Amino acid sequence: MLYVDPPVWPARGRLWSHLVSDVSYAELHAFAEMLGAPRRAFDRDHYDLPAERFRMAVWLGARVVPGREIVRVLRASGLRRPKHTVR
Repeated sequence: MLYVDPPVWPARGRLWSHLVSDVSYAELHAFAEMLGAPRRAFDRDHYDLPAERFRMAVWLGARVVPGREIVRVLRASGLRRPKHTVR
């Protein structure tokens, strides 16, 4: 399953969402590709999505959850890669 939080994170003059998978990075990359998200938007364990892609992510099946749930999903799936971890 794919999860996305509402676009409330400000950066570079825009609002952003986080997109994660609880299955695999392969699922996450495939979904991001369908959204037209560039690979450079991948940050360790999630994609940063601009607000204008949020509705499309939901339409394609991503489940909307609060930001704190994004981290919980990543930890529970074993896909969390904190900044201090190098893999």
